[in-house]
Amino acid sequence: MDEVVKIINDIKAGNLKPIYFLMGEEPYYIDKITEYLENNILSEDEKGFNQMVLYGRDTSIDEIVANAKRYPMMAEKQVVIVKEAQDLAKSIDKLESYAENPQPTTVLVMAYKYKTLDKRKKVTKTLGKHGLVFESKKMYENQVGQWINRVLQGKGYSIEPKANAMLVEFLGNDLSRIANELDKLQIVLPKGSVISPQHIEENIGFSKDFNVFEFRKAIGDRNEVKAYQIAAYFAQNKKQNPLVLATGQVFSFFSALLQYHGLKDKSPANVAKVLKVNPYFVNDYISAAKNYPMRKVSGIVSALRTVDLKSKGVGASNQEDADLYKEMLICIFQ
Repeated sequence: MDEVVKIINDIKAGNLKPIYFLMGEEPYYIDKITEYLENNILSEDEKGFNQMVLYGRDTSIDEIVANAKRYPMMAEKQVVIVKEAQDLAKSIDKLESYAENPQPTTVLVMAYKYKTLDKRKKVTKTLGKHGLVFESKKMYENQVGQWINRVLQGKGYSIEPKANAMLVEFLGNDLSRIANELDKLQIVLPKGSVISPQHIEENIGFSKDFNVFEFRKAIGDRNEVKAYQIAAYFAQNKKQNPLVLATGQVFSFFSALLQYHGLKDKSPANVAKVLKVNPYFVNDYISAAKNYPMRKVSGIVSALRTVDLKSKGVGASNQEDADLYKEMLICIFQ
């Protein structure tokens, strides 16, 4: 995120690169930088003749280079943006010759999402030497909570730890989806608000009481009554709560708990780092470890593999979701 801020600040200061090659598995920052370049280099009057947006599937490197070599009309710069540039992966090496001597009055933006160039290749080194190569990496889920806090803080909001954890639990590390949901909340909540689990439930649709997060916590606490209540709710609301998602989350929880038992350093910071979980969830593992010794956890993990296969339709052609939830909880609590 700091690197993105620096790129944006350089653009604001007028320190433009002739080429921006934006690549990586996380599309959020690629889209954000591309959007900023698209909206802020040229004035609205200049864009008509001097800004072009191409799409990788509909163009070629030769066409991109031909457009990049043009001179701007009645403006200091022209901007050529290539979206979905990853569709040009097979011919991207042909960009090398242009990168060696880019047109100084052109800003070429390549949005190369979900993939990366081999950093050892000459084309990558040349792009980096004469332009800017930015790699947008996927965040680990235990980093996303901090990212949410920073984004909201920058917009004048804050969020309760549980609400933050709910977003991470339900949306994972998909920054674009999380940002969209945060935008929804900012529309309905005045600046300065503290986002609560209630706000999440009312505006995004995640139940604060009947969700995978609470289901997993009830299991970890050996709260059998609550676990069975949530399981029954899930079975009755299959569309919003797919069985395969619930079994996968519970399996992941016990797999991580097995790893927790093997840790020598069980400090919260180390647990969050090693298990790659949101720090908010660390206490769940500490509590569950007291209720489920290592030998028991090993047996649960093995049993959950069977339930997981059945939830995907393997060897369970006639079993209802309610029966599979019951089988899951019996193997855990017995």
